[in-house]
Amino acid sequence: MTDLSLSPTQLDRYSRHVIMDEVGPDGQANLLDASVCCVGAGGLGSPVLAYLAAAGVGRVGIVDDDTVERSNLQRQVVHGDADVGRPKVDSAAEFVTGLNPDVTVDRHELRLDADTVTDLVADYDLVVDGSDNFPTRYVVNDACVIDGTPFVHGAIYRFEGQATTYLPGGPCYRCVFPEAPEPGTVPDCATTGVLGVLPGVVGGIMATEAVKHFVPVGDPLDDRMLVYDAADMTTDEVPVAKNPDCPVCGDQPTVRSLDDVSYSGTCAVE
Repeated sequence: MTDLSLSPTQLDRYSRHVIMDEVGPDGQANLLDASVCCVGAGGLGSPVLAYLAAAGVGRVGIVDDDTVERSNLQRQVVHGDADVGRPKVDSAAEFVTGLNPDVTVDRHELRLDADTVTDLVADYDLVVDGSDNFPTRYVVNDACVIDGTPFVHGAIYRFEGQATTYLPGGPCYRCVFPEAPEPGTVPDCATTGVLGVLPGVVGGIMATEAVKHFVPVGDPLDDRMLVYDAADMTTDEVPVAKNPDCPVCGDQPTVRSLDDVSYSGTCAVE
């Protein structure tokens, strides 16, 4: 039976979803009603944004305070040569709307911190974290746990990447990584490099997790971390368990406000 909530143009655009028993018109309608905040419009954010837009996620927020550099273009595929010097939120938003006019784009040209993250997280159904620094990762985790917002996390390094989904009531990022490493001890892409196609694979997995959440279908990566090695072309799964002593999501959490954490240095709980 045809879902009258989808227009003829939408039935055509999303026909490969609609004909799938696991998705169908109802699943597609769920996607069109969904809102996702994408933290970062760089290596991981680029494929995430592209595939969320293509899938028809109705509202997408783009958070980034950076501008496009030519060195980004080896992996950040939503930006082009003509975008060098432009804010990433602008070129990424232009890409998304050009790909799918069904998608409403919210531009947030800022770096998330304890003052800005709470209201932003609360305004979306799900957060996808493709940030490239530890303070942002921890502030996103803590805000999402406190607000009860599910989020998908990913990270890349040279030839390796990882992806996990954190759902309310389950383990969180701090269960796996209680504190950030000391500043300067973990090199970044500018220092060590990264295989250009790597974020496409990991970002595609992150987008898959987001789409599955709204359809819904399959099993999320909520109790395991998927680790991908592009050099050896292998994948591994690392179990992720809730830490009952976690200060954010544990049995007796001590972090009930972002004021309880210092988001500098190791992002340690005070």
